[in-house]
Order: sequence, then C-alpha cells, then structure tokens
Amino acid sequence: MLNPRIDELSDYPFARLRTLLDSEPLPAGMPMINLSIGEPNHPLPPMVIEQMTADLSILNRYPTINGTPEFRSACAAWITRRYKLPETLIEPETQIVALTGTREGLYMIANVIVPQKKGTKGERPLVLMPNPFYQTYVGAAVAAGADPYFLPAYAENGFLPDFKSLDKDTLDRTALVYICSPANPQGAVASVEYLAHLIELARRHDFVVAFDECYAEIYDQVPPPGGLDAALHLAGAKVGQGALKNIVVFHSLSKRSSAPGLRSGFCTGDHEITKAFIKLRNYGCTGMMMPVAAASAALWRDEKHVEENRALYRQKFDMAQNVLGNRFGFFRPAGGFYLWLDVGDPEAMALKLWREAALRTLPGNYLTRPENGGEKAGKSYLRIALVADLEATKAALQRIGNVLGA
Repeated sequence: MLNPRIDELSDYPFARLRTLLDSEPLPAGMPMINLSIGEPNHPLPPMVIEQMTADLSILNRYPTINGTPEFRSACAAWITRRYKLPETLIEPETQIVALTGTREGLYMIANVIVPQKKGTKGERPLVLMPNPFYQTYVGAAVAAGADPYFLPAYAENGFLPDFKSLDKDTLDRTALVYICSPANPQGAVASVEYLAHLIELARRHDFVVAFDECYAEIYDQVPPPGGLDAALHLAGAKVGQGALKNIVVFHSLSKRSSAPGLRSGFCTGDHEITKAFIKLRNYGCTGMMMPVAAASAALWRDEKHVEENRALYRQKFDMAQNVLGNRFGFFRPAGGFYLWLDVGDPEAMALKLWREAALRTLPGNYLTRPENGGEKAGKSYLRIALVADLEATKAALQRIGNVLGA
C-alpha cells in the first residue's frame, strides 16, 4: 500500500511543464534555450577539476557521512567571515552538517524537527512556507507527517510572507518554518528586523526556522542579511550558543560557485539541532565523496570566482532592463537570478515563447497553491531564469523582446 498522503503532492512543476510544451513544435532553425530551471551555466571554477582529480585513489574508501575535517573547517570559516560572527560561535565538528546539496538537507530537516502532534489541542503540526514555494518544502512537510501551510508572497507585501498576520493557534501548531531570502522566484531580500521578528516568534511558540540561503551570494548591490545576522541582532552583546536557538541555515555551492553538479552544501545553527541532524544522517545518507569535499573546501575558501559570478549576473540584469524596461511589471531584484514577469496568462505566454522563440520558461502558477490567497501570488507571473551564459542570455532576451513586443 502507498502512503495516502502522497496524493497531497501535486505534479512537480517541471513535469507539468513537459506536459505543456513537449508536444509542441519549435520554430525551425532556432536553437532551444532553457530558462525554466535555476541551473547555473557559468564556467566551472578551475579549482574544482584540480581538486576532484588530484588523488582519485581515495575512491577505494567509503566517504564519511559528515564530510572531511577540512571541509567542515572551510565551511565554518566562510560563514564566520561572511556574517561577521564571533570566531568561536560555529564549532566545525558538531555544528557543520555536510549535505549532498541543500535540497537534501531542506527535505531531511523536517524529519529532525517535526513532532507527531503540536499545539494546545494536540493537532497535526504545521510547516509554514512562502507561496510561491520551493517544492521540496511541501514534500518534506508531508513526509514528516505535518500539514503544509502556505503564506502568500506578492507585490503588496514586498514578496515576503506576512508572519505578523498569523493568529496564536496557528503559531502554536507550527513546528517548522521555511523562509528563502533572497526569495525564489521574486528575488526579495528580507531585512534583519524581519528575520529577527521571525526568530522571536519561533522562540515564543516553540518552532524552528530553516533559513534557505542558497541565493545569498547572488545579489545586485548589497550582501543580503541572513538568519545568523538576525540571531546576532537579537543577542546583542550576549552572544553564545543560545544565540542560535531555534534556527538553522542552509548554504550551497550550486548558485554561489556555479557548481550545481557538485551536489555540495551545508547546514549550521542551533547546536542541539545540528547534533540530531548528523545523528539522523548516519542512518540513511551517502557520505560526501572525498574529492567533492576537497573541491568544496577550496571553493568555500575562495571569493574571487564568486565576485566574477556576481558580475556576470549583473550584466544579464542590465540586458534584461534594457530589453524589458518597465513592461510586464519588470523590476530588478535585489538578489537571485530570476525575472518574475506579470504577463497575465503565464501558461499561454510560456507556450508562445516556446512556439515562437524556442525558449523554455516556467509559469508562476506551477510554483503556487491557491490556499490563503495564494492563487494571486503566481497566477499571472512567468519565471525566467537568467542562468545561461552571456551570449545565450543576450539571444534569449532579444527573442523575448521580439515576442512580447509583437
């Protein structure tokens, strides 16, 4: 017998997109450009190949579940530098959880956190998430025995969920909150004060906040604050392990270093949660391959390639701004690499761009659920991922301009 709750999961967005587009012909002689998925196509930093191939003889050994000491130290040192943390706040051996990509970690953290019952009435727990949402959040909630609870993020609320609008009963039932900043897909960046308020709610109502910060190093002008910034903001001068209570943060090399195929990330935060997370992973996860750990450590220690990566995204947003101007609600996001265009009927527009311009884009309504006003959050939007190289991006934007201008 199948778990009946699997039926609560809608078809994955890219499966829906295949159904929409794949039976449709492409224009003759026009190469397809895929702008539907957030898979960076920038050049791989040379150090990855160097580190991955330096000593392949180590492949005759099982990798350790939680990476290597060098990997954990590099992650702890990077996040300490990035968020200006006290030097001893992150303990590499017990507070760095090595992940084969943050998707895996974001999914598994629900199994670490979510209890069987929550709230004053002992009900099924809630897992809160922004709407539009990363599909992994929903799968994690359902698999952990919780109910997903969707908080709309649309233009009127700055594309960020309004946690202040939630009543006490809802907050008391909440076991876990996912929050992504910069947001996927809108690129909105939450302020330190916004994030600190969310942490205060978590401590008051006994839930955990999972800060999905995989786009934190892709920004236009100002480095986005994160969960650790907010924790220090609340702690003031009293910074110790208690400063990280009820929070975990997730970081990845997929976007930061344009290395999605490396499948490398990490989680850190509340000492008790990371210890439990490592314990759970020992039971069911494949360890990080040692060549991957070596390449990852080198990437976390280097900033030059990240700055070059950001510069490429800025050039692409310059192009987009020139082509689109103020049409279709165009705005230049503070972070991330998506355009979030108000096109009216996103499925019709995705079909039009496919048939006439050989461009693969993603309807925003594939990323949303209608609960709590969520239909408004995505029903008129199209997500366009500016992940191709500069030449392909220029060609794609020219095609978009031609089609949308027609």
